Amino acid sequence: MTIGLDPVLLTLPADGATLTTPLLVVGGSTAAYAASLAALTEGGEVCLVQPTAVVGGQYTAQALPATDDPPQVGPLPQGEAFGFSRSQRHFRDRQRQLQPLAGKVCRNPGGSWVSHFSVTPATAAAALLEPLLPHLRRRSLRLVAHAEPIAVELRAAAPERGEPLPRVTAVRFRDARRGVEFRVEADLVVEATDLGDLLELAGIESRLGQEARADTGEAALPEEPRPRCQQAFTFGIVVEHAVPTAGRIVPPPPGHGREPWLQCGEYPHVFWLRRGERWQSCPFFAPEGMFRYRRLSRSQPDERVRLGDVSVLNWGVSPLGRDGHPPRPGCLGCGNDYLHGNLVGVGREERRLQLERARDRARSYLHFLQSEVGLALVPRGDLSGTADGVALEPYVREARRGVALTTVRHEDVARPFFAGRARARTFDDSVGIGAYLYLDFHPNGEPGHVDLGPEGRASLPFTIPLGALIPIRTEGLLLSAKSIGTTHITNAAYRMHPVEWAIGEAGGLLATFCRREGVEPRQVWARQRLLRAFQSELLRRGIPLVWLDDLGHDDPDFEAIQMLVLSGIVAVPDPARLHVLPEGGVGRAEAEAALARLLERTPPEPPAAPPAGAPISRRELARLVEPQAGEDPLSLWRGMAPDGQPLRRRELCRVLHRLWLRRL
Repeated sequence: MTIGLDPVLLTLPADGATLTTPLLVVGGSTAAYAASLAALTEGGEVCLVQPTAVVGGQYTAQALPATDDPPQVGPLPQGEAFGFSRSQRHFRDRQRQLQPLAGKVCRNPGGSWVSHFSVTPATAAAALLEPLLPHLRRRSLRLVAHAEPIAVELRAAAPERGEPLPRVTAVRFRDARRGVEFRVEADLVVEATDLGDLLELAGIESRLGQEARADTGEAALPEEPRPRCQQAFTFGIVVEHAVPTAGRIVPPPPGHGREPWLQCGEYPHVFWLRRGERWQSCPFFAPEGMFRYRRLSRSQPDERVRLGDVSVLNWGVSPLGRDGHPPRPGCLGCGNDYLHGNLVGVGREERRLQLERARDRARSYLHFLQSEVGLALVPRGDLSGTADGVALEPYVREARRGVALTTVRHEDVARPFFAGRARARTFDDSVGIGAYLYLDFHPNGEPGHVDLGPEGRASLPFTIPLGALIPIRTEGLLLSAKSIGTTHITNAAYRMHPVEWAIGEAGGLLATFCRREGVEPRQVWARQRLLRAFQSELLRRGIPLVWLDDLGHDDPDFEAIQMLVLSGIVAVPDPARLHVLPEGGVGRAEAEAALARLLERTPPEPPAAPPAGAPISRRELARLVEPQAGEDPLSLWRGMAPDGQPLRRRELCRVLHRLWLRRL
């Protein structure tokens, strides 16, 4: 089984060639894939240039298709309808079909305990490739593999020509395998590399590592920046629970047990859980153990680990016991997370060295588990696309970040800043949603990492602002993947699989919207009419823009309710819950206030009679909106009658949204 593209589908530029395209997507990230697919499905033409022949980033080349989902989504059957876009949900469903369990489609094929959804990288790759194939065959998608960006061309600002900002016009690449260099000219470029490389190459304003308080305004940060304080990266290892034969023991890398980054004494093989005042040990193959942590494939629909099951080893810092004894205070071990160097803010030779050492750590860890612990594990290189089961690319948790029109700060995401509320900040220019249990840090070994404490790390469901995708002083470039306008702190939540997909999808659709409308991305951000038109397009594609856990993208009133809640016209019944209660009744005061907000008037005082909580009928709402309804008031009521029936919230939104569209 292979996870890469058939070479005949790839574009192979000649040495010195120049390709031209409306949209250039650079990078092999999850966001790069989502941006490309979104633009293609809107009829766009895309050139995607990436470092491998495998699409999908985290799901495939990084061997981590056990996803970090929002906790609000995972346990609920309808969660993928309100927490993901339609395209993400289709991707999930297709993977379930491709990897049935005991002959049946299963909600979580791999049955991992940290993820509500897991499959093998090969399954993910097959599901990702299917929708690209028609575009590759008719050449609306040109995919160039094994190429790295080496330079970015910018056109200088020319205010006299109406160009007040410099503009990215082309990117130059090198394909080291074939020994060729080429360039791609584009109307718009998406920076979707996993490390934010275009920002460095172009000298575009950016930040790396842990910023200073003055950089972002986040109160939790120290006064001075610490750019070397970054998140660790990891080479995942795809393994099967099977008795290894002599030829399937991974040999130790040079320096195994001697080099600081290859110390066997810190490798864990037992997961220690703190239960109150006592420690509980979970052996490697136990239901709560390290193998099932990110199990990718199983033969039976239960928690038991059996021979033949497949997992990806992706283990960070955890308490470390010795000789069967519980961990002592402060005694920590580390699996294949690499804490000993960075990939961002270093030269290319240093990057190559750190990648080699991190890959060696993964091999060293697997050798330790096989040979020194004696675990029945064998590498599954057929699923990782490598000979030794180690991922093609590292799982990257942090990149160089662009300075954007909007910077998402700790104060926009963390729970302590939203007392009594179920949501973090809902940005008015939202282009997607995301969530994770907490701000998930895997700090490297540099001293000085900020300690937010458990409360400071707790996060709430958040939104993705359009302004975070647009560089503050550069045209022709969109930020994507982990290079958007987050901070070291907030990137820890925005880096998750579903969020990165949402970021990429929004960027791809923004590119096609701008081309169709003949505008720049920052004009969409700055002009209310364009912004609302673009957000309406996202909603019609089934992309949620605000957290409403009882309204899926398959609901007939999804667009109307989402837009009116996002724009503040209709208020959610209880800010402490994620519900909007579409079938709930509506009071007169609520309807009058919503209409006033739509008309941009100050909401009136609740009338003395009927009481503020008294319900309103459809007929009464029809009377309220009649002065604004124009010559055809009944068109606002298409599909329902303005009769004496009690008005439901979905009907209020349906009528007001039609009126809102007329005004827009």
